[in-house]
Amino acid sequence: MTASTPANPLAKPDVPEDVQEAIRTLIRWTGDDPTREGLLDTPKRVARAWKEYCQGYDEDPAVHLSRVFEEVGGYDEIVLLKDIPFHSHCEHHMAPIIGKAAIAYLPTDNVVGISKLARVLHGFARRLQIQERLTAEVAQCIWDNLNPRGVAVVIEASHACMTARGVRTPGVGMVTSKVMGTFRSDSRSREEVLKLMGY
Repeated sequence: MTASTPANPLAKPDVPEDVQEAIRTLIRWTGDDPTREGLLDTPKRVARAWKEYCQGYDEDPAVHLSRVFEEVGGYDEIVLLKDIPFHSHCEHHMAPIIGKAAIAYLPTDNVVGISKLARVLHGFARRLQIQERLTAEVAQCIWDNLNPRGVAVVIEASHACMTARGVRTPGVGMVTSKVMGTFRSDSRSREEVLKLMGY
């Protein structure tokens, strides 16, 4: 490809040989043969999958909050987006974290498109994470960029590092929350937003 030829956005990313060899080493270590037919292309597939799982490192979630709308007709009550599905991977075992989030804020004089709240969540989730930090990062990003009177984030998720290995306890969920501003200082506001979230 020459310098003037545009890149194909649908092209699969190249996978460095050392990354592929690391995955082959893992396959051998677990007891299988990376040269057998079913596993020949697995190193490339796994590497590309992990590049996708962790694409949050290539973006700044705050960018999604840069465009706001000031024509809100005097609306100054809670804005809530709930049951936002997400997936992440824990930084301790690189096992899946699968769950849902509720994100709320109390606007001052502007609002943001609701899809942007989900994009902020996904931007932080698509990194190696722990649920507690993910919850705090989403809340802090909204607080810093929208200048709201209050922010509340609740995340509920299942962790494969607990359900599929170790203690092997399926069916359990972990809930974390982060409240800021009015939702932290005013107990009635906090109760209202958590009730709207279903907690």
